[in-house]
Amino acid sequence: MAQREVMLNSIWPITILAAGLYCAICLYLFLMQAKLLYYPDVPSRKLTASPADIGLEYESVSITTGDGIDIHGWFMPAQQARGALLFFHGNAGNISHRLDSLKIFHDLELATLIIDYRGYGRSQGSISEQGTYLDAEAAWNYLTQTRKIPAHRIVVFGRSLGGPIAAYTATRQTPGALILESTFTSVPDMAARLYPFFPVRWLSRFQYNTGKMLLSVSCPVLIIHSPDDEIIPFENGQKLLLNAKEPKEILKISGGHNEGFLVSGNTYIVGIRSFIEAALPVPQLNGKNAIEE
Repeated sequence: MAQREVMLNSIWPITILAAGLYCAICLYLFLMQAKLLYYPDVPSRKLTASPADIGLEYESVSITTGDGIDIHGWFMPAQQARGALLFFHGNAGNISHRLDSLKIFHDLELATLIIDYRGYGRSQGSISEQGTYLDAEAAWNYLTQTRKIPAHRIVVFGRSLGGPIAAYTATRQTPGALILESTFTSVPDMAARLYPFFPVRWLSRFQYNTGKMLLSVSCPVLIIHSPDDEIIPFENGQKLLLNAKEPKEILKISGGHNEGFLVSGNTYIVGIRSFIEAALPVPQLNGKNAIEE
């Protein structure tokens, strides 16, 4: 009996310590979610290049959001443009780190608007989920109201974190098409995968529920994902495809999360071109751009 009491007395401090550590990690996950999700300073907020460095004409634009935040972006026209593409990038870096993608979209005959979310690059404010949605709305309004581009000639494109932001836009507006690349189903789903021993679904203050949003999207949808994606598993793309309405397609690429679109080369480019040609057929416009119809 005495030996049992000694064992219990020795176990209790360990149990209390373990419980305290577990609670401390839960508190950390709850309080530090924004820092775990957003990386505007990686590698930095400084713009390190511009489209001019790869021979693309562009305009630097400042767009004011509904809550009075000025966000920064670039608009790149394209000769004989088939349509316009609204580009929402991932959770790290800024627009100057997406030149490879901008070149691809330009070669696909798409005028492109890319923005930095609030708190990223030269954009003002502090990042938040609701803030990114307001940024997206402002960018859409810039294309449709300032640039006078018809909604049905706009492709909304989101990569990684940009995916739910693009999907949100497509639920509120009527774009010609939606493309989601290397995107997750929701933040709680991703958190549960990364921290399986903690109640992260209950702790999560961010949703970015791409899967749920897709249920309300009516335009053609292209899901792009790589089975080699080491950050967001391929099954996320498969689940998103299930939630999307017809017409929908999935483009399977190769390579990791951040370089798959480059590693896949022609597979990536031809796949997007085929989808866009079907979603945005070009009418007879007597030499005009399709976005000027």
